[in-house]
Amino acid sequence: MLGRWRKYSAEEEVAAGLPKVFPRIWRYAFSLTGSRDGADDLAQAACLRAIEQASKFQPGTHLDRWMFRITHNLWISEIRKEKVRKGGGMPMVDAAEIPDPKQDPERDYDRQEVLKSVLDLPEAQRVTVVLVYVEGYSYKAAAEILDIPLATVMSRLATARASLGRKFRDQRGMSRAR
Repeated sequence: MLGRWRKYSAEEEVAAGLPKVFPRIWRYAFSLTGSRDGADDLAQAACLRAIEQASKFQPGTHLDRWMFRITHNLWISEIRKEKVRKGGGMPMVDAAEIPDPKQDPERDYDRQEVLKSVLDLPEAQRVTVVLVYVEGYSYKAAAEILDIPLATVMSRLATARASLGRKFRDQRGMSRAR
């Protein structure tokens, strides 16, 4: 009974929490890299970094936010290192690469189109959309994870919504023209 009230060290809390957070970190890594292999590498690197720097984690705080921050920072470092931005940004993502946790044939095509459209957004908008709309973080939490002002989160989301709305309105108009 007393063991339940024992305070855990930062290292113990990170080790215990990683398996629970990993699927969400992988999904976020996929949104950053645009490929399964890239997501595997980035998520694993984030977990390794978390284990290496577990002593910097503050027990009792949000492990998931800390992990998202590590993942984001690793991605930014990777971009700088490989100069991806000068090489044209993200690679094209084949809809077949988008993971589907629950097979639903009726909505599969629409879901893939939406996810592909989100992945086609500029990186700043894409990561903000994933954190808020996919992972469910508040605007404030997303701002903390990305280390940007709250107003920037709001602006990125508004711009992303407008861009996606235009894209799907244009597609709908083209399908009616046929």
